[in-house]
Amino acid sequence: MSDPTLQQMARHDRGGRRGRSTGPVLGVAVAVVLAAGAGWWGYRAWSEDTPEKDPEVVAATARLQSFLDAWAAGEATEAGALSDSPKTAESLLTSVMTNLKPTATELSAGDGEKNDKGEVTVPYTARFTVPAVGVFGYESEATLVRKAEQWIVEFSSPMVHPRLEPGKTLALKAVAKRASVLDTNGDDLQAASLRGSVDEQGKGTFGLEARYDKQLRGGGGAATSEVVIADRQSGEAEASLTRSGAKSGEPVRTTIDPKVQGAAAAAMEGLKVNAALIALEPSTGNILAVSSRPAGGLNRAMAGQYPPGSTFKVVTAAAMLKAGVKPSDVVACPKFAHVDGQRFENQNQFTLPAGSTFKDSFAKSCNTMFVENRAKAGGSALHDTAEAFGIGGVWDVGDTTYDGSVPVSTSDNDLAASTIGQARVQASPLVMASIAATVKEGTFRQPVLVPDAVKKKHEATARLDPSVTGALRDMMRATVTYGAGSALTGLPGEPHAKTGTAEFGQEKPPRTHAWMIGYQGADDLAWCVMLEDGGSGGADAGPVAARFLENLT
Repeated sequence: MSDPTLQQMARHDRGGRRGRSTGPVLGVAVAVVLAAGAGWWGYRAWSEDTPEKDPEVVAATARLQSFLDAWAAGEATEAGALSDSPKTAESLLTSVMTNLKPTATELSAGDGEKNDKGEVTVPYTARFTVPAVGVFGYESEATLVRKAEQWIVEFSSPMVHPRLEPGKTLALKAVAKRASVLDTNGDDLQAASLRGSVDEQGKGTFGLEARYDKQLRGGGGAATSEVVIADRQSGEAEASLTRSGAKSGEPVRTTIDPKVQGAAAAAMEGLKVNAALIALEPSTGNILAVSSRPAGGLNRAMAGQYPPGSTFKVVTAAAMLKAGVKPSDVVACPKFAHVDGQRFENQNQFTLPAGSTFKDSFAKSCNTMFVENRAKAGGSALHDTAEAFGIGGVWDVGDTTYDGSVPVSTSDNDLAASTIGQARVQASPLVMASIAATVKEGTFRQPVLVPDAVKKKHEATARLDPSVTGALRDMMRATVTYGAGSALTGLPGEPHAKTGTAEFGQEKPPRTHAWMIGYQGADDLAWCVMLEDGGSGGADAGPVAARFLENLT
């Protein structure tokens, strides 16, 4: 190592790499190689293989990466400020990002080169993740010039994409048409509680649009849109930059009857509380109308979970009839009934006169009569009878539902409250409408909304005796003619009904949901109205049910 020329060269190498963390280490490596006898030729080969980067190229590349980072972040103004045409850049970059709406953007600068004009050309790669397309990527390049001691991006349309010309932009074009949710007539569904919504990317966000999004959007596993070059003024697509073999979506056909749906929606207008109205076709189980207030979010009509109150007395009455009680049997309806220190009473503490029958107590909704005769529905009788109405099974309807629960009672108090639809008894308006439909039809038929999506309908594990359903029909008709369902008196179609006022919460006096269920004796129609925290079944739910039936005439 006594050769001064080699020592000077080693010092020169260390000096040329000042500021880089790898400089001193590499200098040592050279010294070791030379000490081993590699000689001048070995040093020269190493030096040519790892040339120093021009600091101006490095600075220009960093400037472009800052531009690309701002673009990727959606900060078009900041990106434009790094170019020679701030407003033009901001406008085009905003247009591209607004049109594509990428969920992820990667823009990476490569190795730049300086030309004989002192300009630096830097290639870059672009990757956009676009929901309806997938990954859209390409390569482009930018030229940077030095102005006022700073590197500036020379902005142009081809810089954004090599095939762009002034006045053009990147945009999306649908190649697979989204299909519609249809009613039973094959027309677009007009049911706000079911129709759902679609976001700007063409994806269903809730309701049937979300549940059947894949079927409605189509695609066949391919992208449903393609990236195109489009005119910025007209929006007309001029050339495709991606390809897709997508197929258009397939419609979702429902059982909704537009006439019945319209009548239900009109009956709900003007309500100040959350509410639900649902209608079925008893002979088939087809759901004819679904209306929930407010529309969107929870579909209360099908998936709401509530105590059904006295509308559940249809099930309790069925259990009592099976146990031998007759509609004509004389029963007491006192002001109060007591069970292990718990007091039950009728709405407004009414009583019925001596000589009143089981049928009278059902029609006028006497709680104390059902509580005092709870033994007729004791053991597993109430639970088993509920199964004959399909309650507790898993219903394959074609949409999200709550299918009800009637647990076997664990105490006398639990049984007493269960007979009047309280305690742990829970149901949705769909379940209660199905109860009315079962009475009308004589047997449970699982409700259906989207027939093509139903794989296996639930079959009731128990059956109702014809004598039981016959008596229930007579008692539900009496509810309208002289009982708590007087809001329907005089309406055509021979309405049958049962009212309910269900207590909930811990407040004193308790808050109540208002219910009415029923069916038309002259038509293939059953229904349920529920007003959440809405007062009384007869006084508040009854008029809504009356409007619904009147709207059908």
